[in-house]
Amino acid sequence: MGTSLKPANIEMPAPPRPNPRPDTRPMPDPNHADCRGVASVLSRVGDKWSVFVIMMLSDGPKRFNELKRMINGISQRMLTLTLRGLERDGLVTRTIFPTIPPRVDYELTELGHGLSRPVEALGKWAKEHLDQIEAARTQFDQRNDG
Repeated sequence: MGTSLKPANIEMPAPPRPNPRPDTRPMPDPNHADCRGVASVLSRVGDKWSVFVIMMLSDGPKRFNELKRMINGISQRMLTLTLRGLERDGLVTRTIFPTIPPRVDYELTELGHGLSRPVEALGKWAKEHLDQIEAARTQFDQRNDG
């Protein structure tokens, strides 16, 4: 029951559209105009470290070192870059308190809280199905190692 090596689905569903301006790049398909924007958002929120940070901040503000302790395996540099990216995208706020040493808290914005619900659902799903996924990986690897 492996993968078939016979060609299938080789006919194109529609011929390519002619470029009305041959001296320029092809015009983008208007049905896919927002793909790049969506892809950039998904690359941020689908990043494993971003998912962990969002999950850890869902129950309230945290300090940098607190987040670093909670997220096993993340380096200081990666946590800094992740928090900076989430802040840039409007998902996290950074508040500096004028103490000695300065205290910095990170917190989800309203937009970030909206994202935390689907992220937590995804995390819950992954946790519930981890055994099945690992079994499927093992079966796949055994089938393809030979």
